Amino acid sequence: MTTASTPPGARGGQVSTAIAPDDLPDRAAELLGRGARLALVAGHDDRPVGAGLRAVYLFTEAATGGRTELHVRLDPALPHLPSLAALSFPAGRFEREMRDLFGIVPDGHPLPRRLVRHFHWPRGWYPMLADAGPPPAFGDVEGPYPFRTVDGAGVYEIPVGPVHAGMIEPGHFRFSVVGETILQLKARLWFVHRGIEKLVQGRLPVDALPVAERVSGDTTAGHTLAFCQAVEDALTIAVPEDARRLRAIVLELERLYNHVTDIGALCNDVGHSILNAHAQRIRERLLRLNEHVTGHRLLRGAVHLGGASVIRLPDPAELAAIAADVDDVVDLALGHSVVRDRFTGTAVLTAEQATDLGTLGYVARASGLTVDARHDHPTLAAVVPRPAPRHTGGDVLARFRVRAEEISESVGIITALVDHLGDHLGDVPPTGRPEPAAPATGTPASGVGIVEGWRGTIVQRVELAPDGTVSRLKIVDPSFYNWPALPVALTDAIVPDFPLVNKSFNLSYAGNDL
Repeated sequence: MTTASTPPGARGGQVSTAIAPDDLPDRAAELLGRGARLALVAGHDDRPVGAGLRAVYLFTEAATGGRTELHVRLDPALPHLPSLAALSFPAGRFEREMRDLFGIVPDGHPLPRRLVRHFHWPRGWYPMLADAGPPPAFGDVEGPYPFRTVDGAGVYEIPVGPVHAGMIEPGHFRFSVVGETILQLKARLWFVHRGIEKLVQGRLPVDALPVAERVSGDTTAGHTLAFCQAVEDALTIAVPEDARRLRAIVLELERLYNHVTDIGALCNDVGHSILNAHAQRIRERLLRLNEHVTGHRLLRGAVHLGGASVIRLPDPAELAAIAADVDDVVDLALGHSVVRDRFTGTAVLTAEQATDLGTLGYVARASGLTVDARHDHPTLAAVVPRPAPRHTGGDVLARFRVRAEEISESVGIITALVDHLGDHLGDVPPTGRPEPAAPATGTPASGVGIVEGWRGTIVQRVELAPDGTVSRLKIVDPSFYNWPALPVALTDAIVPDFPLVNKSFNLSYAGNDL
């Protein structure tokens, strides 16, 4: 059965098709062949209401803004489907995730070992299944993680983490090194799998919203907005134009303070701590601006179901002054021979590698790709024109310069939106939070939200039960796509450059370890 619908604000429509497992590779190859991107793969347990297990594959097309969903029904007693890993690298990782959480087996997968569930997780316990129950006793049931070793004269290993010296989340990095040159890096994540997607099941969307706000602390606006768009798509809620403008302002404010933070941290990692101090000063100014505009330094509460709410609009003159301040920091950084030398040619991710891995956001744009949901899937009344690739080097310098240019672009976007809104906030009250639209009842519904967060494209897909509660929420942070690119870029780099390169990617543990 095939259904079609057009989500609010989207350029293209949505096609949803139920297919047999054996038809999946051909349909996926057709979509990928015409330029579609595999944006999401989600396992579903429809029991006891539905027929059993189901896998949903979401493909998006930048040229049309269209979406295609492939729904694959599976036998709960033997939940197998053909692997798409040979067609798409991200598909292979989604399949491993789905096997770990739902027990859905991708036949023919080239690397079928665990991804999310560490080896102390019990065998045969799949936490996202409806009848999973509480976790059984954990233990060392399958031995240590099978890191691939590199042999040869002078080769040694450097283990880093999972516990780190700073206030960051856990991740283990295993370097195989000769001299100072990195031959191979393996990143092991998912030390703090929080079960967020399970946590929201059975909640009304308005009660699930605070969870969406906290998926990743530095991406409050991005994840909240993606969740709201998904619910609004499912319930066919039309968001007022001025509210969409407010949402775009909030999203760009989030991009601003994070990019400024990274610019300072990159300078700090090459020893220019005074520029980091100035960047942190600017960051604090932006956080205070966030609180002035929304009432919260991290922008919580500004985006809600059906609309947006701010206290006041940001002052374009203040934003211009901040942009000029950032320009001074960037000019000083790039004018410093040591800084520029450390950035240039360090940890190159080529356009071909970025494409094959499915990278997103500033990581992709620094390698010459133009992927950006603000022009691929515009829904925020702030359409960003598709630019010609300005940076193709794929090194730390390119990732630094992309951030710097996006700061200027974000200030321009916010200024244009503020000018359009003028001295009023449209039909959205300047204070308080409007009541969310009541969820639909009687029939199940699904929807998708696509947002260009500051790290890259965020995708969330929600299914609502007939009583209006969330029956399934799938969250995809851009870090899920970008983490595999870090070891690729670090090949042949030197160990002392790891902190710098790691910061140039600045991947989220929380957004990945859901």
